[in-house]
Amino acid sequence: MATRYAALLRGINVGGSRKVPMAELRTLLEGLGHEGVRTHLQSGQAVFASGHGDEESLAAELAAAIERHFGFAVDVIVRDHAYLKGIVDACPFPAAELEPKQLHVTYFSAPVTPERFTEVDRAACLPEDFRLGDRALYLYAPDGLGRSKLAEHLSKPRVNKGVVATSRNWNTVRKLAELTEG
Repeated sequence: MATRYAALLRGINVGGSRKVPMAELRTLLEGLGHEGVRTHLQSGQAVFASGHGDEESLAAELAAAIERHFGFAVDVIVRDHAYLKGIVDACPFPAAELEPKQLHVTYFSAPVTPERFTEVDRAACLPEDFRLGDRALYLYAPDGLGRSKLAEHLSKPRVNKGVVATSRNWNTVRKLAELTEG
């Protein structure tokens, strides 16, 4: 029985560099033996079904294939439907009451602990706030991500040292859970 997954590619198709056309990404995933391949938007999301591997090995396999095909390294996080649905269901903020641009999820390649974020001055960034989840961080940014002081602090290399981190807005978070269903 095949499991449905989403692949989250970090830092592609931004500012005209590191271009990964979605049609080529779909072909690449199909060439790796995955089925039901679809992409979502141009910012690095693909969904697929696979009967072999796990999240870590599938991410490594796709990252290696992207580097071979496109000639540059791309960080990849792969998560299954149960995880993605769990992220939606566990949202600590009132998602239904917020505009999707106000809520984001940063997915991490490995678990993170609160100690990683002790240097972040949360009080100075209010009303912005964040909460940790399962290999994820939920960010409430009422003025959007582009104006978020907290997002700037949370994206610093020392905060994310040793893990891959990639963020998606709430619309994309919900859509990935939907696309990986059944």
